Parts: sequence; C-alpha cells; structure tokens
Amino acid sequence: MLLATLTACGGDGDAAAKSKPSVAKTAGKDRSVDCIDESIGQAEWMEHCADEDGTGGDGTAGTETLEFGETAKTAGDQNPADGSQGGEMLEVTPTTVAYQAEAMASESMNGTFAIITVKDRAPQGTATESAPIEGGGWQWIAPDGQALDEGDNDASSITPNGFTGGGMVLAGAWAWKTIAFDIAEEQRGGTIVYTDGAGATYRWKVPAQDAGPELAKLKKGMEGNY
Repeated sequence: MLLATLTACGGDGDAAAKSKPSVAKTAGKDRSVDCIDESIGQAEWMEHCADEDGTGGDGTAGTETLEFGETAKTAGDQNPADGSQGGEMLEVTPTTVAYQAEAMASESMNGTFAIITVKDRAPQGTATESAPIEGGGWQWIAPDGQALDEGDNDASSITPNGFTGGGMVLAGAWAWKTIAFDIAEEQRGGTIVYTDGAGATYRWKVPAQDAGPELAKLKKGMEGNY
C-alpha cells in the first residue's frame, strides 16, 4: 500500500497538501475507480488516479515523495530499446542500501559506493523501467545538492548475485535489480530520484547508514572476486 506525501506541480502549499486525501484511502476523480486495485488498466489509472499519485489531473508530470521502502506505482517505459511492450504500470520499491568503498573488485573514485536494491513488479502487463537516454531512470541527489547519475565511474560494474534483474518484467512477475552510485563519503544519506515513462518523478530519502531487509543477502551477493 502506498502512503505518500505529494508535492505535485502547481499546489497550494501546506494547506492543500493537508486537505488532499491519500491515494490509498480514496479513488480518483471517478469515485467508482479503486486506485489501488491492481487489475485496473494503465490508461484508466492515469485518467482517474494520476492526479493523486505523482501527476496532475491534466496529465502533466509531478513529483511524489515516499519513505525509503515504500512502493511507487509508476508508468513503464513507453518505448523500450529492445522493441518490447514495456509501458504498463510498474511498481518500484527501493528496499536496502549498503555503503562500501570497494565492491566486487571495483573501487569508488569519489570515496564510497551507495548500493541499493530495487524490487520491480509488473502487476498487470509487461513493464520496464525508463532509460536515462530517454530522460528517465535514477539519480542520486546528495545533501549538498549535487546530482549524480546511476552507474557513474565503476558503479556500473556492481552486479551482486541475486540482484541482477532489470529490463523487461512480465505481467504478474517481479524482479530484483541493483542501482549503484559513486559518491563522496559526506554525500551519504542523499535522495534517490526515479523518473518514469510518463515523466513523473518519485523521490526517496536514503538512510545514511547500511539499512534494509535485504542487507545480509546483498552483502553476500558481493562477496568474492568477480
């Protein structure tokens, strides 16, 4: 269930935010539509629910802020590079973070790797994450405001066993993937930002220390010489 603090474009400040009901508790503009029903289609969800979940009611992209470990219901990549159908709803959940100066035979150029597990689930149709080449994907916003791209330097080489998913997720299936950032030690505890296939953005504040239910498995997956 998604419990989010919405900071949509064109809002009326704190008063509007307080008066706006959570998506988890209400339908969209059409009160007969259950916005948390996984069986509804992407087009229907965008029409009736998007104004309360990351986009404006007119379809313009917005920003949604979530707690680390919460799930965002996002639009999949509309034009996957492999030509597959990937534009259905994709549930994206960052769950665990580990900080390491070295990982899987790679050494951080900036001082620290921030390694994050992400669970991608396609509840109703084939879906994929949006790609940086199309203006989508992941970034790390450090506490000092610097924006860092996923996979910079040797971070792209970090592929822990058990967390090497990504790409197409079939309807009803889910997969683990890893995103990694090369950051300075003082840039721990940043915010990860994901931009989906509809241009909406989702933000999670990341703990400044190792945390999350997959931590032991993540570290085990990075052991040894690769």
